[in-house]
Amino acid sequence: MDEVQSATPTRALTRPTLKTPRAAAIAGIVFSVLMIVILWLFRLSVPADPLDAGLWLQAHAQKVALAINLVPFAGIAFLWFLGALRDRLGAEEDRFFATVFFGSAILFLAMLFVASALTGAIILTSQVFPDALTNSATFPLSRAFVYGIMNVYAVKMAAVFMFSTATVVIYASFAPHWLAYLGYWLALVLLFGGGLLGWGLIVLPLWVLAISVCLLRDHRRPETAQSV
Repeated sequence: MDEVQSATPTRALTRPTLKTPRAAAIAGIVFSVLMIVILWLFRLSVPADPLDAGLWLQAHAQKVALAINLVPFAGIAFLWFLGALRDRLGAEEDRFFATVFFGSAILFLAMLFVASALTGAIILTSQVFPDALTNSATFPLSRAFVYGIMNVYAVKMAAVFMFSTATVVIYASFAPHWLAYLGYWLALVLLFGGGLLGWGLIVLPLWVLAISVCLLRDHRRPETAQSV
């Protein structure tokens, strides 16, 4: 009788953890879709040259504002993905790679938020002082800052995140090893040449999407085995 009673609360406590792979997969897919839309809106609206004349502030300000408003939701989904993925790893998690994995992800997210906030400030200021902003040194300085933080530093952190998650894939074996080796190669491309590629950062959401799909398939596999 005591054994039956002790088994009941244990099942209740462990039941939520069984759903974390699915939660990580869904959060990763949401982040990937939002991030692809954000990058698409930015690349179509804002010139790649950080020293542009600022004509996009009048022609594409609404598209950029939409992208900026989507950034917090992408960040929330990314944080959920990180937490659920770490919970999925459990005892298999390596402390060194877990630190690199989590630290690079947080740094990337912080840079994304800072760049988005500064871009939003540029748009807001241009609506009040359109000519004064574009003719001042503040505008090229702000554009150069956003360009540098996203195309240099954020890209490097995305590369480190992909490298660490590729290693996690090998340790946890919830995805094929060829995907991990592909992640290593893409991470090297981002690390040494990501800033030179206009759409280089889009590799990150595509990578998270691939990991999320593998997590979702890995979550369904035990359920299929139990039903059989």
